[in-house]
Amino acid sequence: MEILTKTELRLRLDEFLEKISDGAVFIYPTDTIYGIGCNALNKRSVAKVRELKIRESAPFSVWAPSTKWIKDNCVLDKKDQDSFEKLPGPITLVLELKNEKSLADNVAPGIKTLGVRIPDHWFSKVVEKLDIPIVTTSANKTGRPFMTSVENLDPEIKEGIDFMIYEGPKEGQPSKIINLVKGMVKER
Repeated sequence: MEILTKTELRLRLDEFLEKISDGAVFIYPTDTIYGIGCNALNKRSVAKVRELKIRESAPFSVWAPSTKWIKDNCVLDKKDQDSFEKLPGPITLVLELKNEKSLADNVAPGIKTLGVRIPDHWFSKVVEKLDIPIVTTSANKTGRPFMTSVENLDPEIKEGIDFMIYEGPKEGQPSKIINLVKGMVKER
């Protein structure tokens, strides 16, 4: 597993964009904590993230490449506009999914909703350049403490990823969930 800095990623950006597009499973920084993810269109890669996290069927959220992607693939009512305008930021919006072909069927299996994020973080430019959604979930096994530094990364997760983009310790908390389908805000 290769660990990259922001500078190293920028110098080799095309190489890593191709790896992500091709299905690499990787850890990346966000505006809150470290996430683990993959191309959300690649069913095999999504299954690998599920296996690493020991998370059989609970839905994953995606890091959307743009607000346009969200508008094209999710139902966004006028009443949702205030929450939508908080993007980018440390929130996950749960919306009704209108285009099931916009991601692999094992991202949010059996439900018609999707959690979407656009973190306020430089890595958003990478996801925008990819122009595909990536799975975004905390880099930990389900029910265990989330990763805040390379020192507390679970060894089994470390062994299962292709690369990591690391920018030092994080002191954030997971994103706030705003369920626009049910009209709820969930603090984590």
